[in-house]
Amino acid sequence: MSELHKFIFEGLPVRGMLVRLTDSWREVLARRQEAGAFPPEVRTLLGEMAAAATLMQANIKFNGALILQVLGDGPVKLAVAEANSELGFRATAKVVGEVPAGAQLEAMLNVHGQGRCAITLDPKDRLPGQQPYQGVVPLHGDQREPLQQLSQVLEHYMLQSEQLDTRLVLAANDEIAAGLLIQRLPVEGEGNLGGRYGAGPSQAGPSPLGGQPAQPAWGQSWGNEDEIGLSEAFNRIAHLSATLTAEELLTLDADTILRRLFWEETVRRFEPLAPRFACSCSPERVRGMLSSLGREEADSIIAERGEIEVGCDFCGRHYRFDAVDVGELFTPGAHPGDEGATRH
Repeated sequence: MSELHKFIFEGLPVRGMLVRLTDSWREVLARRQEAGAFPPEVRTLLGEMAAAATLMQANIKFNGALILQVLGDGPVKLAVAEANSELGFRATAKVVGEVPAGAQLEAMLNVHGQGRCAITLDPKDRLPGQQPYQGVVPLHGDQREPLQQLSQVLEHYMLQSEQLDTRLVLAANDEIAAGLLIQRLPVEGEGNLGGRYGAGPSQAGPSPLGGQPAQPAWGQSWGNEDEIGLSEAFNRIAHLSATLTAEELLTLDADTILRRLFWEETVRRFEPLAPRFACSCSPERVRGMLSSLGREEADSIIAERGEIEVGCDFCGRHYRFDAVDVGELFTPGAHPGDEGATRH
């Protein structure tokens, strides 16, 4: 069973989380089989992203969706993982070319240096006119060196956006996706990804989608920035965490991992949580998408193919609409139920 463990170090300004996605991660991969399995390198990346998104969502307790995207100019056009406030997660990717064996981030998404990592916070109950908040960083370090691991990118992101020291260890295979997050506690207030969004401009850069600049996702804390790299307690815990190998993260249970890493520390653990696979697609959302196409475009697809079929890249469900469904969709006052579309 998938599980997430939160813990703090007694007397130290350091917190941590450990996630192990097992049955839920295998369900993600199984649902992809019908459309064609991703290459092994992409499956590993998506597993690490699913673990990371779950960790970050649990860390901020944000009422909405946290969407982690890596997009670029390589054979992988886009990889995305999303986690909601109930720790339901999903993940998928768009692969447009051959992925080299053993490829890391640079070879998959940052071939010409145009790769980006974006984190979006999409509130569940948006106010009128409210937009999601997004921050973006490139897939390279301060010296413009290409970053090869997702964990490096996210650590860099956390320093830029939150001014908080963070250590991430991520690993995934076809059986399990797992991650360990260690973070220095902020100097003041919530001081995390979701705690004070809207307090000031995002330090992580503009939206990759163009148009309006990214909305502020969190406030900057100069006190936090002044503490970067200076916490002896965090540095010690981070050093211990870095000794955890991918094999250990994938094969050892949570109790064994925490005992092996922090046996000299006083660790207070909280009741474990249970992440799960969850997809937010629905007939209503697909109808909304078809409505945006317009009656003329929808009718032309019906005339050419006899029906409109829409597949969800996340969960593999297929929604089919025939001429009657489309007619009802564009009839004023019609409110078709879920039975109007066929799902598989």
